[in-house]
Amino acid sequence: MFFDLKSFAEMPALFMENEVWAYSKLFDTSEKIAGMIPTRSLVFLVCSNTPASIAAYVGFINHGIVPVMVDKDLDQELFQNLLEQYAPAYIFAEEAHFDFLNRYTKILHVESHALYNTKEMHTVPLHDDLALLMTTSGSTGSPKLVRQSYENLRANTASIAAYLHLDETERAVTNLPLHYVYGLSILNTHLAVGASVVVTEKTLFDRSFWQLMREKEVTTFSGVPYTYAMLKRLRFFRMDLPALRTLTQAGGKLDPELHAAFADYAVQTGKEFIVMYGAAEATARMGYLPPQYALEKVGAMGVAIPGGRFELIDEAGKEITDTDTVGELVYYGANVTLGYAMSGADLVRGDERHGRYETGDLAQRDNDGFYTVVGRKRRFLKMFGKRTNLQEVEHILRQHFGDIDLACAGVDDHLYVFMTQESLVPEIVPFLSAKLGLHHTALTAKYIAEIPKNASGKTVYRDLEQYYDV
Repeated sequence: MFFDLKSFAEMPALFMENEVWAYSKLFDTSEKIAGMIPTRSLVFLVCSNTPASIAAYVGFINHGIVPVMVDKDLDQELFQNLLEQYAPAYIFAEEAHFDFLNRYTKILHVESHALYNTKEMHTVPLHDDLALLMTTSGSTGSPKLVRQSYENLRANTASIAAYLHLDETERAVTNLPLHYVYGLSILNTHLAVGASVVVTEKTLFDRSFWQLMREKEVTTFSGVPYTYAMLKRLRFFRMDLPALRTLTQAGGKLDPELHAAFADYAVQTGKEFIVMYGAAEATARMGYLPPQYALEKVGAMGVAIPGGRFELIDEAGKEITDTDTVGELVYYGANVTLGYAMSGADLVRGDERHGRYETGDLAQRDNDGFYTVVGRKRRFLKMFGKRTNLQEVEHILRQHFGDIDLACAGVDDHLYVFMTQESLVPEIVPFLSAKLGLHHTALTAKYIAEIPKNASGKTVYRDLEQYYDV
């Protein structure tokens, strides 16, 4: 079994507001759920930060059942599109979360969740190494999934636990979702070492969330750049959190001013602030900035995780050995995933990356061997920690509004839609906000007379930057 829960027996695994699950209860519940499903089945796990959802995930991984980790807030239409592409044999979700789930047969109830047998859906052959499937593009509902192996999970879990020095005394909190590799890696690493997790769906904007942090003596807090921006607004530096000893950040590059502020706070309070770098294509983590360098190397991503290594390549694919020279960042490690899937037919495919991943990020290396990400080669944004493919957003808009002349661009946490049909502009933000589950303040639609294009008719996205407000 991947998770050796029996080794930790009656040690606390999950803390809820009014309940504690020992490792033994987590094991029993996970076995009950997994026992209803044949091994090597495909199941959609509609993720929520609940003990039932965690137990389902653990049971699936331990018994060779392959879950697709799906955002519970995904638009219903987009969820159905995924169902059509992958045809899972089972769905595990909160009861009646989607109206159409009622057409399937409920075969198990676990707290407020249910396991559904899809019946009419056909099973697909699965490669023996395939452990789970993660989405790549936030809430766009793209059929593109990352195929992760059991070895990917083992390697990344062991590496993270090693450089964070995790042991059974650690206690994290589920303020990040389980369908997101960052949130899932926190669960994996803590369960692997016999540590515990405080399970809640409350957000940092809830006063009771911070009460829970204090009462349950949370030792580790994790967040994306947006999280840290909000923490500063919430006057985090004045909060009394005596058990807290580690802050980790990933999900995009943190503003240097925020990096410096939290690094200084950590030094002043005897805590550790650790900037990290990763992607679903590398299971979770590729790089980290050791906490002793948090102030000295503000803005840097850091070094490769234990067991991994980086290199920089130029446009011809040749390795760059000079310092302070920009190139595409390439990562090598056992946590590099098998490849992508676009439909159920791809789930029989094996390893297509062979331990090498071209990140699409542009970076440079300093004289001390520390890497700094300076830009992106590919067209995607990090929207509050979730990677959003701009090409897919354009596709969603054209599907709904017809073949309109538009272009999507932006910066992290703010997406712009530029279009030549002025009459449609007022409809864009409400539509995307509902479809992608993004707050309307993160979206801007603008009319421009002409979408800039080159001689071959391709959109020149760089020329759209002049229209940004941020």
